[in-house]
Amino acid sequence: MTKRLCLFFLLIGTGLFSIAQTAKLSGKVTNTKNEPLSGVSVKIVGEAGGTATDVEGRYTLTLSTAKKYEIEFTGIGYEAKTITDVEAISGQLNELNIVLEVKAKTGEEVVITGRRTSARLETVNSIITFQKNTNTVASVISAESIRRSPDKNTGEVLKRTPGASLQEGRFIIVRGLADRYNQAMLNGVLLTSTEPDRKTFSFDLIPASMIDNIIINKAFVPELPGEWAGGLIQVNTKDIPARGFFNVQLGLGYNTMVTGKDFYREKRGKLDWLGIDDGARALPAAYTTKSGFDELTSAEKTAIGQSFPNAWTPEKITGPLNLSFQTNGGFVTNLFGKKLGGSFGLLYSKTHNDFDKLNSQWVFGSATPSLNFDYDDMTSVQETSAGAMGSLTMQLNPLNKISVKSIVNVNTTNSVIQRSGLDVSGNQLISGSEFRFKQNTFFTGQLSGEHGIAKDVKLKWYGAINILDGYIPDQRRILYARQTTADPLRLVISNSLSQQSGSRVYQSLSDYIYTGGGDLGYGFNMFGRKHTVKGGYMLQIKDRLYDAKLFAIYLPTNNDALRQLPADQVFAAANFGNGAANSNLFAFDAIKGNTFRYMANTILNAGYIQFDNDFSQWLRVVWGLRVENYDQLVGSVKKWDPRHSYTKVTDYLPGVNATFKLNAKTNLRLSGSQTVVRPELRELASLNLYDFELNASVQGNPNLARTKVTNADLRYELYPRAGETFSLGVFYKHFNQPIEVLFNGSSGGASSFNYQNADEATAYGAEIEIRKKLDFMGGLKNFTLQGNASYINSEVTFGGMAVDRTLQGQSPYVINVGLLYDLEKPGFNATLLYNQIGHRLAFVGNAGDGYYDIYEAGRPVLDLQLSQKVIQKKGEIRLSVSNLLDKKQYFYSNVNDKLQFKKSQDVIRFARNYGTTFNLVFNYSL
Repeated sequence: MTKRLCLFFLLIGTGLFSIAQTAKLSGKVTNTKNEPLSGVSVKIVGEAGGTATDVEGRYTLTLSTAKKYEIEFTGIGYEAKTITDVEAISGQLNELNIVLEVKAKTGEEVVITGRRTSARLETVNSIITFQKNTNTVASVISAESIRRSPDKNTGEVLKRTPGASLQEGRFIIVRGLADRYNQAMLNGVLLTSTEPDRKTFSFDLIPASMIDNIIINKAFVPELPGEWAGGLIQVNTKDIPARGFFNVQLGLGYNTMVTGKDFYREKRGKLDWLGIDDGARALPAAYTTKSGFDELTSAEKTAIGQSFPNAWTPEKITGPLNLSFQTNGGFVTNLFGKKLGGSFGLLYSKTHNDFDKLNSQWVFGSATPSLNFDYDDMTSVQETSAGAMGSLTMQLNPLNKISVKSIVNVNTTNSVIQRSGLDVSGNQLISGSEFRFKQNTFFTGQLSGEHGIAKDVKLKWYGAINILDGYIPDQRRILYARQTTADPLRLVISNSLSQQSGSRVYQSLSDYIYTGGGDLGYGFNMFGRKHTVKGGYMLQIKDRLYDAKLFAIYLPTNNDALRQLPADQVFAAANFGNGAANSNLFAFDAIKGNTFRYMANTILNAGYIQFDNDFSQWLRVVWGLRVENYDQLVGSVKKWDPRHSYTKVTDYLPGVNATFKLNAKTNLRLSGSQTVVRPELRELASLNLYDFELNASVQGNPNLARTKVTNADLRYELYPRAGETFSLGVFYKHFNQPIEVLFNGSSGGASSFNYQNADEATAYGAEIEIRKKLDFMGGLKNFTLQGNASYINSEVTFGGMAVDRTLQGQSPYVINVGLLYDLEKPGFNATLLYNQIGHRLAFVGNAGDGYYDIYEAGRPVLDLQLSQKVIQKKGEIRLSVSNLLDKKQYFYSNVNDKLQFKKSQDVIRFARNYGTTFNLVFNYSL
């Protein structure tokens, strides 16, 4: 007996004896119009049993984990498809989505027989087929593509798509057009700007691991919002899972410019590690309201100034590692006899960056440019992101379901800028600092439903609330100057109030956006073909309240000894006076102005009707009209108030998209539309704030008009085989009154950035995209090449005359190339990604005053990721290296031409390095 037990345990230990395990395989079957197919037979080849898809096209099979399978999918009227190398892994989410093609009619073209493909190729092919059969010109990014890249958030993922690039690490630019020309949707609900100072959505708020797919529409159809011209980015997060799962991911990062080196931060509160201010930066308890403060005596105001923390010097630490943590899971169960599924996720990341940034300004008043100022800005930035996401979906019956989805994210930038250099206009050497803690809290809650009311009649509805809370407490600036290095540094301060030195600024912004709407679609047969008509309505109400409280320390009477004290002593409480008797000590007051506060309300009513007609086997046309009525109030509700600005306008936005199916593998798309781009609320507000980093103020313009855009697209698409694609397209856009940012230069910090409407502009270009397996070349069977490139040209008319420059924010070209390597059996893959943009116009200059246009030079970016499955493929180790080349970023003004950056000749406005980042991530599925 003992010998038998020993042999039993020996067999277990050596793996010669095993107990068979099973796992679930689930997925969804759709047709080439992306419609779910019910009643499709799902059979395991060579074995008994099987299943059929439900009304949503979903199926579930129980498979042994000990072998691979062949699974056959057959449906009435559709070509059969057999999937090989299907493997179910215990403890993982095993998902296989299938696309079936309609059987061709005899006489129309050659009838295609049943197809065979591997599970891995079908996973890739399903998303490509989705792109092939969309009703407009679009690019689609799958969850698999996201996993294969080193990108940690949605913004970084988007820069890999044709014609797309990223600005400032988070703002997307499509077809070379500035971020203002793009629009964002989350799970079918329209989003608005997440930034108080620009019209854009910060895509780094959404972690890459929580995305199911991303669709970038480049041509308008009436069922979609009409306020965009570059791209409409639809981010869809993960829905009801096929089975229960739970994943944990841990990551560490090393940046060559930060880790182990000197890093500066401001002294912090207890919750800074979460990106939340715990009140350490709050206004003193004695402060009540703006009006209440204004009624105080000078001594009482100064007493409040004395009570602020004396925090004017940064803390030096050794640059730490970057940290990241994510966990997500899901479940499927029955509740009251109904199918209930959900998923959730938590994320936390903390990254550090250190920039040694050149910051200068030049005047072109003569043949030789003259220097206005030349600064060296040492910038230390800690970015913290903490968030949660959850969704619940209940299947009420085969035709009805309701979903609830929610995301909350706190995204905080904690930065210290230490400035030194030469102020030529004042003939001074300067030294100063700025401390800024910027906390953005983003929340969205969505409730939606899908219902089959009757045969071929479908209703979709949704309601959502989005909240953006921006908070910048106790933003501080201090500046010293001296004539020569032999002179002592003296605090730059006078008997007047200034935002540049001795200032403490508090900013708060609250956006509440309420969105609701629905769509009703009806499918019918006419002339032997399938047609659909759809109509819908959307209401979006947005309320904004912005308030800035600006305070400044001033010196009624000059005190040279006091001004020579260092930053950690100069604003100590003892150095503040309490009246006329102490006029040689510091006083404190508010910088007054009603433009530092504004409210805004917008109401968008939109309705549409859209037809989707299959006129023949080779022609599909999607066409219709969208009407948007926009009611906007900015500044103040009182008409006599100079801040008051009111607009109400109705836009009629037609759209037509024709797809010519040249054969089973080839599409030719032609589209035309009218869209609109409206000014962001900050751009319309009479708000003027000084920006320390730009050394200039930013001024709104209440007279801005909306931009109307006429769009045309022509694209050829070829899908040679599973997992491969090739497309070539051209496009044209005409802008009526495009909005641009104008730089008005001046000496010192008196420069300003303003918003203006040009008369008109045109942009046209070409795009190419390819994904090709290299198995036709010897020794490269496991390699796949993917790439895309765009060429764009634009022209602007201003003041009734054509000007020799591009549209602001537009790049002449964008290049993305990727090389993928897969070893399926051992679970290893590698991805090498390359991205580069051409120079783009960052700010329009005022040449009449000697300040030329400011361009951003293109720079190459090379990223690498290596991934290996471990622990019976339940775990994964990923090593990613971002920005391998670490090329410096330059902003410049041309001296000789505008075609390319010449470092030896052009004058540099900004320049900085980002460093190379190494990230090691371990992911495990429990």
